[in-house]
Amino acid sequence: MSLTPNRPDEKSNMTSRYWSDVVRDLSPYSPGEQPKIANLIKLNTNENPYPPSPRVLAAIEGELGNLRLYPDPNSDRLREALAEHFRLSPDQIFVGNGSDEVLAHAFLALLAQDEPVLFPDITYSFYPVYCGLYGIDFEEIPLTDQFGIRLADYRRTNGGIIFPNPNAPTGCAVPVTEIQKLLEHNTESVVVVDEAYVDFGAESAVSLVNQYPNLLIVQTLSKSRSLAGLRVGYAVGDPDLIEALERVKNSFNSYPLDRLAIAGAVEAVADQSYFEQTRQAILTTREMLCSELVVLGFEVLPSSANFVFVRHPKYDAADLQAGLRVRHIIVRHFDRPRIEQFLRITVGSDEHCASLLGALREMVC
Repeated sequence: MSLTPNRPDEKSNMTSRYWSDVVRDLSPYSPGEQPKIANLIKLNTNENPYPPSPRVLAAIEGELGNLRLYPDPNSDRLREALAEHFRLSPDQIFVGNGSDEVLAHAFLALLAQDEPVLFPDITYSFYPVYCGLYGIDFEEIPLTDQFGIRLADYRRTNGGIIFPNPNAPTGCAVPVTEIQKLLEHNTESVVVVDEAYVDFGAESAVSLVNQYPNLLIVQTLSKSRSLAGLRVGYAVGDPDLIEALERVKNSFNSYPLDRLAIAGAVEAVADQSYFEQTRQAILTTREMLCSELVVLGFEVLPSSANFVFVRHPKYDAADLQAGLRVRHIIVRHFDRPRIEQFLRITVGSDEHCASLLGALREMVC
């Protein structure tokens, strides 16, 4: 079966006289490729290689008989479960249809200000898309030569600050002490910390929420809780920030989470032992993968995520990606300045990583 990359519909390159000016000028986000191909080793979208907790599956099955009923628009059970998990109150929790929706609401509710929003030049590529959608000015702050985020560079006039921790696609993390220093300085605008990958090695800034009313933390159950297909994200922050998100949500979609998502998410948060078991397995595999990639001559950035960001001094990244594709292994390549020679590789199962390493040995040795 062919491994030809997915191509957008030809209509996507056309404009219509019926489109609004906003849509006509948008440059949409491009999600990771999702090929419908059997026997594919898929290491390009940072999905968890392990299934969700059995408690999640049982909860979803138990909810099937209630699908004729609308879900709770406030997702109170989930907000209460998350509040208990973080030792906060439910009015400090907001939930949405994946962290992308939560981030979108945050851009509109909190970051659409007169001054530009600040974020890294190499980071989650949805940030400039949201700015384009909502007409928000932004400035990109360059990463260091070592591809780290230097928060001292963000101490300038702004309408808000957002960055992932750990960063994507680099995987590099910022210590919470540095985030606290930024918050001490930046008191007049919101600081959003996107912690999609925080469970794989970074320190969460949730501990700072009660100290800083302008801090919003965004997390997801897609990665460390194996629920990418269920679409559950959430934000943690001061009740005033949460109310702003609620206002946007209830002006857009009052029912962002369905009954299955709520039931499954509650159990995913509750089953801490299963979470820790699968998390540790991924961390162990990541260390093995990093070590073996170094042996093969790759430069591997320090990763606090469930992926690694690597380049080889002798081989072109696009060629390596193409060679892996022929071998039915897909990884992510970003054709952008400064990182065009890097590949982002999801930490899969031990078996999938062994297949990846075997393929790379054929190509670089």
